[in-house]
Amino acid sequence: MESRERGITVLMLPWLGHGHISPFLELGKRLARKGLSIYLCSTPANFISVKQTLVNNPSIKTIEMHLPDLPELPPQHHTTNGLPPNLLPTLKRAFDMAAPNFSDILRSLKPDLLMYDFIQYWAPQVALSQNVPAVFFITAGAATSCYLFYEQFNPNSPFPFPEIYVTDFEKSKREHSAKVNAHGMKLAERIISCARQSHEVVLIKSCNEIEGKYINYLSALCQKTVLPVGSLVSETVYSEENDHAKIFEWLDKKDKASTVFVSFGSECFLPKEEMEEMASGLELSCVNFIWVARPPTGDKFLGGLLKELRERVGAEKGMILETWAPQLRILSHSSIGGFVSHCGWGSVMEAMTFGVPIIAIPMQYDQPLNARVVQEAGVGEEVKRGRNGKLEMGEIAKVIRKTVVDKDGDEVRRKTKYLSDTISDKGDKDVDIVVKELYKLCNI
Repeated sequence: MESRERGITVLMLPWLGHGHISPFLELGKRLARKGLSIYLCSTPANFISVKQTLVNNPSIKTIEMHLPDLPELPPQHHTTNGLPPNLLPTLKRAFDMAAPNFSDILRSLKPDLLMYDFIQYWAPQVALSQNVPAVFFITAGAATSCYLFYEQFNPNSPFPFPEIYVTDFEKSKREHSAKVNAHGMKLAERIISCARQSHEVVLIKSCNEIEGKYINYLSALCQKTVLPVGSLVSETVYSEENDHAKIFEWLDKKDKASTVFVSFGSECFLPKEEMEEMASGLELSCVNFIWVARPPTGDKFLGGLLKELRERVGAEKGMILETWAPQLRILSHSSIGGFVSHCGWGSVMEAMTFGVPIIAIPMQYDQPLNARVVQEAGVGEEVKRGRNGKLEMGEIAKVIRKTVVDKDGDEVRRKTKYLSDTISDKGDKDVDIVVKELYKLCNI
């Protein structure tokens, strides 16, 4: 990109969870490389989870924002990580109450631009009062955002993409939207307010290669230019050489694209009966697998189930992990040929970046819709549930074999490889466009 007289200063304010701080941080790293000065604002509790990333990226500076003292919400709970579910409304309320503190931070730093998240409708209002342009950054996918926005922005028109219509997601959306959050505002009202207040453009964690038509429709809904920033997959794939050595010694012995990786993220757990079906489905598929199972602490039933599966399939055929695993590093390994995933948007973007087809088993939130997007793009297939809505071992095994081994999965594998190559070849072009627009907003 052309050099400029000075770089602009961007203050980033993500919501208080690792799943939101991480994409803000990844975008911040890329913007910093383009000469922008990046400040990440969050609570001390949240900076703990990204401490090493910040050490490795000294160009990103941090600003601590302290929430008000509430007896039921001690400082260690000023984050969604490990937060008891019943305290989530309290955390939102405390975050809202921190608006005056944030105003002081903004006044002291005097940034050229504020970049904010989906909860804090008050942040762009504070920025406007200080003549600072503010831009909304959506960390979910474009299709999900279209689903959430279309009734609000275009109430008299049916959703224009029936091919990804998901009844369960529609029900979940209505129930979620109906819940009153802190200060009497529903979640949908917060999100819509954040979109409406964004200064000319909205940024989104996505790419045109997989969600182009949804990005265009979202632009029409918001009547603002929606700019994709790319997949924002961490560029730090490899940790210390000896970390998780046994996992990669095991993977190194497997043939190329012969192994399926099974993981449902940090917040999704299969019920007991579906864990049994999952275990039997993996065994029935006869495909090598590495499964991040993580049964709840002290659950003797699941512990026993996993022990039995290990004994049946043998250590060479399957590896079962009951703790955290380095997902990016595993997905980037040449022996991985499929990803059994809940279809959280971060996991979808990671799979597409590394060219790994998805075996979709969505559970909640935006996951059913993301699974439809994956299947429509031809880069994965959803495991169909039985009449009672439960997983069945035969269907699990069938989709795994089709995706990883069988001839009729050739097209899915080809499309996934092509998408990965396209994302790689494009490099930072999306970010370059974003940088140019941010300079325009700041009149520089």
